[in-house]
Amino acid sequence: MPKSKEQKEEVVKTLTDRFSKMKSAVFVDYSGLNVKSVEQLRKSLREEDVSYQVAKKTLIKLALEKAGLKEIEIMPLVGQIAVATSEQDEVMPARLLKKLQKDNEALAILGGILENKFVAAAKVLELASLPTRDELIARVIGSIRAPLSGLVNVLQGGMRNFVNVLSAIKDQKA
Repeated sequence: MPKSKEQKEEVVKTLTDRFSKMKSAVFVDYSGLNVKSVEQLRKSLREEDVSYQVAKKTLIKLALEKAGLKEIEIMPLVGQIAVATSEQDEVMPARLLKKLQKDNEALAILGGILENKFVAAAKVLELASLPTRDELIARVIGSIRAPLSGLVNVLQGGMRNFVNVLSAIKDQKA
């Protein structure tokens, strides 16, 4: 059923707001998915605070222009387009959609927006395979901690050896 002009204006307004606040966006072709799969997709995205909107390419293009992203061209993308955006995490939409793509082969990642530039689907998939923020922080802390614990062991080594020598002298005298 075709949308009224007011409904289309509301979609453009919503998308413009999301595009102006987003850290990243991922465009997907959802054709071939059944209703149950789409609902599962929406639920999974909603749980991670990722917005998901199905819209015509012309409405998405208009919203991109209104959000100041005129250089992004989405008309060459094929299929029925949906866009997933995130205001908190740059990687989350890509990571979730890649994970959901494994379960639903009909879901196709077409590209995305990162740092207000269009990125190809291959780059979106690379982005999805990056470690999470918490994992990166843990790696950095581990990298910082390893030399420090080694230094502590070296510094304690001299003291430990001195105590061992004193203990040996005590044992000899006794």
